[in-house]
Amino acid sequence: MSILTTLLLTVNETLTAGNAIIAVSLLLFNLTRNLNNRVAKTSAVVLACVAVAYVADAFISLEPDNPAHEIASRLQWIGIAFIPAAMYHLSDALLATTGLPSRGRRKRVIRLLYLIGAAFLLSVAFSDSLILVVAAQESVGIQAGPAFLSYLVYFSLANGLAFFNVQRARKRCLTQASARRMAYLQIAFLTPALGIFPYSVLLKPGDEFSLFGLLVINTANVVIILMLFFLSYPLYFFGSDRPDRLVKKQLLDFLLRGPATGLIALAVVNFTTQASRILSLPGEAFTPPAVVGSVLLWQWFVSLALPYFEKFFIYRDEDDQQITKLQTLSDRVLTHTDLSQLIMATTESICDYLRIDMAFVISLAGAKPELVSKVGSFDLDEGSLVNDSELIRQVSQLRSVRRDPPYMEWDDFALVPLRSSRASGNGAEALTIGLLGLLNNESKIRAELAAPGGYLEAYVNRVETSLDDMHLQAEMYNLLEGLLPQFQMTRSRAVQLEYRQSGAIPPRINALPDRDELFEQVRAALRHYWGGSGITQSNMIMLRSVQGRIQSGEETPVNALRKLLEEAITSLKPEGERKLMSPEWTLYNILQLRFLENRKVREVARRLSMSEADLYRKQRIAILAVTDLILNQEQALLD
Repeated sequence: MSILTTLLLTVNETLTAGNAIIAVSLLLFNLTRNLNNRVAKTSAVVLACVAVAYVADAFISLEPDNPAHEIASRLQWIGIAFIPAAMYHLSDALLATTGLPSRGRRKRVIRLLYLIGAAFLLSVAFSDSLILVVAAQESVGIQAGPAFLSYLVYFSLANGLAFFNVQRARKRCLTQASARRMAYLQIAFLTPALGIFPYSVLLKPGDEFSLFGLLVINTANVVIILMLFFLSYPLYFFGSDRPDRLVKKQLLDFLLRGPATGLIALAVVNFTTQASRILSLPGEAFTPPAVVGSVLLWQWFVSLALPYFEKFFIYRDEDDQQITKLQTLSDRVLTHTDLSQLIMATTESICDYLRIDMAFVISLAGAKPELVSKVGSFDLDEGSLVNDSELIRQVSQLRSVRRDPPYMEWDDFALVPLRSSRASGNGAEALTIGLLGLLNNESKIRAELAAPGGYLEAYVNRVETSLDDMHLQAEMYNLLEGLLPQFQMTRSRAVQLEYRQSGAIPPRINALPDRDELFEQVRAALRHYWGGSGITQSNMIMLRSVQGRIQSGEETPVNALRKLLEEAITSLKPEGERKLMSPEWTLYNILQLRFLENRKVREVARRLSMSEADLYRKQRIAILAVTDLILNQEQALLD
């Protein structure tokens, strides 16, 4: 065997296994998407047929013994027998997406095609009427049987009708984007069926391993790999409720880090092994490090190149600028826990510097005071501290006027005000946003605070900055939390505008809201129950149960929504005397304490004797119960 033939055989093994890797990878990616959508489900069936056929083909390329070779060749027909029916099924789903569902005829055709496929599979499994297993050199080969012409007719007819359905679906596209995606889909639509068609049965045994046969097979495998990638692009838009930009980004990232990585590793294994045979080198010794090195280098390359790929394929002009700002915001924003840890670390540094073992930081900017950090073991009565309004007023004035000492004494602590820098730049008096309590070391603290630019002043400024950022980011998060559930236009709803919905009735605006969307809106309204965009700008104000209260003139829109939420929560209240520890009172107690009484998670969890994780889980169940009650009210009013 010549070096060229050996090389082509290695390429064939790599590409065959590569097709299996890609088909299985795309199938797994498809299974993580919305399988409630018909296009997603039927495309998963198509990919499953392709995956079965190529996995069996990859096994055969490993040169098993003759019995195993024959079994794999027959198992391969699980995909080959059903692929025409699956392709027609997919085309029917695409046509139904454009507003032309089956009136019964296409459904009957689909069932008939699957039955014919099952008959062909049984014929291959238990007889030689469709394919014949014959000896070929040192292995076995497959030849067409007397009934193979019937499969050829079935294959051609089913795929021809499927292609015709996609053409009909393409003509029904209204927007340029949907027409472009459907055109891409039509170009590569027949790739899965043509890729796994058993061409070898039309050749003489052993001809597929000739130089010409290998060139043809390798070229076809390359085309199939490219077309599978090309086919996956338009398919993943169907059934997705995410913008095109996110669909493209997810698919690009998956293809580069998943199938591409597998192909590179496989190619390195095959070619290093063949190189060792040609050069008489111990390939088994350097194949593992070569694979590891190639995978690491590829991942390094993807990390560096992915932003440029995204900019070239996905983001353009204004989109690029907007996404850059959002990514910058994501990189710069710290979570509440991050900032709490930073304040704790700064408080510990202050204790080390002043040689004291007790200190604390209290935030005053929220609805209720919050103990952010505490160093040392002592009982802090934060309630009596923050409820002493005169003490807070005096502490607040300490750094706006020159006083001696520049702090306020409280029990064994010296209280230093923490001021916000956000308002002071406009000539307004800086707002006191917190208190720094230090174990009173009178001479040391007075000297440090009196010296401008000292170490303690720098530490205090760092705590102020961290606390200021914490409050600003809490405001930003609350705003986003209130506004995000109110967005109504999604990728899935945009589909209604992209295709001709012949005979279809446009969806009513005043129909029942989607349960998942209403859940998000209820959650946002409850979290902003006492004020915020989650309730003031909520789409729930348009509900019939809320509009009825508004039109009666008794309530403002926000108060009407509050009343609806309060009544829904009250309806979850069991009969009898309220009990905090009783299981039947759990949902009501969580909603009452968390939202109507506006208590913190930690406090509610302590009062109900449960962990915070358990509280969040049961809180979700409680909000879902409120959502269902509101949906039932809307259904009753709609009827």
